[in-house]
Amino acid sequence: MPYLSIAGTEIYSEIIGEGEPLLLLHGGFCSLFHLQPYADVLAERFAIAAYERPGNGRSADTDGPYSYDTALEEAVAYLDRHNFERVHVLGFSDGAILGLLLALKHPDRVRSLVSISGNLDPSGITGDDKTDAWERPHVPDSEEPTPERVHYSRLSPDGPEHADVVLDKLMSLWTTEPHIAPSELAAVTAPSLIISGDRDMIRVDHSHLMATSLPNGQLCILPGATHSLVSEKPDLLHAVLRDFYEGLGETSR
Repeated sequence: MPYLSIAGTEIYSEIIGEGEPLLLLHGGFCSLFHLQPYADVLAERFAIAAYERPGNGRSADTDGPYSYDTALEEAVAYLDRHNFERVHVLGFSDGAILGLLLALKHPDRVRSLVSISGNLDPSGITGDDKTDAWERPHVPDSEEPTPERVHYSRLSPDGPEHADVVLDKLMSLWTTEPHIAPSELAAVTAPSLIISGDRDMIRVDHSHLMATSLPNGQLCILPGATHSLVSEKPDLLHAVLRDFYEGLGETSR
């Protein structure tokens, strides 16, 4: 069944491929569709386990504000539900932050980590792109809906009018969380790859700080790429991911 009850909440879930499990974590106000091309390729090597967090994609929203701590509890419950003791983790944006927290607070559960366009705290986001990334989905009723809203309306069981509720809760999350000190990353034992674009809303120096604070961290800055790098640079990103996973050795095959 595509829906599972996780931590008392019904969420949409998919598992494709065979091999060691890889947990795929999508971004905020997104769905699994945004990472589907990567899931399809990685499924040749891994069993891809992916779900849509409450308020995103095909999962209904829940009452109350969003927090990364709650999302982390859901992620651990999802792993437990499938009896996944250890997984490779690949996350984008909010999913990148969630993956980093999973590797930080549950290091025994994570084999490797790929964090794409994530940040340690709100200061890691540039001022100019902050306006675009947070306010662009909020458009007057008289204007054409953004692609993000169209995608949300097509999938959400809550209906298109609920988009403003989700975006307001995401705005609160993005402006107040996370709060991860660079020194805390010393506890992350898994091989880790930090990826962002040179025109990303995530500052390049912030991505560098993340990578160099990780004991087994690597850094990749994609040229000519914004926060939409997963759709802008698929061939390059596929090559980077392939190189990273091949470098892990035979245990990742």
